[in-house]
Parts: sequence; C-alpha cells; structure tokens
Amino acid sequence: MTYVVTTPAFSGPIELLLQLISSHDVDVLDVPLAPIVDSFVAIVRDAPETLEIEELSEFLLVAAILLELKSQRLLPGREVSDMDEEFIGWEERDVLLARLLELRTYAGLADAFVSLFERASRSFPRLAGLPLDFVVQPPDLLAGVTPGHLAEAYLKGIEEKPVPVVRLHHVTVDAVTVAETVVTLAQRLPSMGRLSFRELTSALSTRIEIIVHFLALLELCKLGHVDLGQGSTFGDLDIQWVSEDRTLEIGMVDVYEG
Repeated sequence: MTYVVTTPAFSGPIELLLQLISSHDVDVLDVPLAPIVDSFVAIVRDAPETLEIEELSEFLLVAAILLELKSQRLLPGREVSDMDEEFIGWEERDVLLARLLELRTYAGLADAFVSLFERASRSFPRLAGLPLDFVVQPPDLLAGVTPGHLAEAYLKGIEEKPVPVVRLHHVTVDAVTVAETVVTLAQRLPSMGRLSFRELTSALSTRIEIIVHFLALLELCKLGHVDLGQGSTFGDLDIQWVSEDRTLEIGMVDVYEG
C-alpha cells in the first residue's frame, strides 16, 4: 500500500514527494510534516492489520529523511547537501537504523533532563535568614595580655637592630691587576720574540692570572705594541711584539674591573 499525502504544495504518494523535494521541484519548507504524521498515525491506529512491517518501516524512513531535510533548511549554520550525495552507498535499512539511533539518543537525553528536574524539585532553598537576636561575638584580641607583656614588646621594638656584617675571611683576593700585568708584559715580550699564549701562561697556576694576562694582551694590541694572530679556528693565539718603543705610560692603560 502506497501512502498518499495531501498538502497545500503537493498531493500524491509520499515517495514521490521525497523525490520532488530531492530534485528541488518542491520546497520542503512548503510541506507541513505534522499533518502527514498525524494522518499516518490515525491510519495505524484505526486499521493496524492492513499495514505490514515493510510499509511501516518505509514510511518511517521517508518521514525521517523529510524531517532532517526540513531541519537543515530551518537551522542556520549548516550547508544544505544534496540528498543523493548524502545517502549514496546507504541501504534503506541502514539509513533507517541510523535515524532510529539518533532518535534513541535524543530520547535518552530527554530522560536525563527529566531526572535532573525531578531531583531539583526535591530540594528547597533557605528562605529564612539569621535570627534577629543573633549577635556575632568577635574574639578578644587582648585576652591574657598584661602590662608586662606590653612593656616587653615596646622595649623589643625600640631596641637597636644589629647591623648585618658580610664576612669575607673565606674569600681569597688575588692582588693581580691588568695595569701591572701590562707593564710586566711590555718589559718581557720584546725579548721573547714570537710565542703563543699557551707558552706565555704555562707558568701560571690560577685562572684569574690567565684572564688578566689575556686582557693585558688585548690592551697592548689596542695600543699598537703587540700583534695577535690565530692560524686556525680554536688554534693557539700567536703573540709578537711589533713596537720599537719599549716604554709604556701607565696612564694610557684602561682600568679593568671584575
């Protein structure tokens, strides 16, 4: 039995209505779905023996597709896709099962909301406030405090605080300076010829002395007395005295700190 629907925009079998809507010959917004469902429910209620399960399943499938198509047109933010592209490769039974699962999900969500509403209806908010004669008693902050305690706190507050002293007896201070090392190197290098920085500092034992000698060489290079070179990356630093003047004024040497 083919179910015939009658609407202001169409009158005929419901399968033909779905086909016309899919081909955009009939606008789904012009088709009211509630009267179609109501009339089909009335037929099922009045003559259930005349309907077979296949006819009932076919109507549910078509009705679910029409409902989804109309929802897509009514709800914003979702592109309307062609029904043939959307359901390609789907069997009618698979489509019907998908629709039933969606409806089952919505039904389960509705039951969850009903449970929340029933639980909320059993709770009552507090309407009464604190009694009018209720007085908040703050704690007595001076309970147990005697004049002797106040005098002791006053004397402790006005007493002179000891000045913090940083003790440096455990720190070893090296008495080597860049200016003195510049003068020493100016006296030694002219007679030593060309040598490497490793050879120059081979007799030194502390790191600070090596650093000071390196800074002194940079100072002599800046003044034009020493030529520094390096044959390769990370290679030894070559040192050669190039100035003919072996006298050096201390006032010309920059002061290094740190």
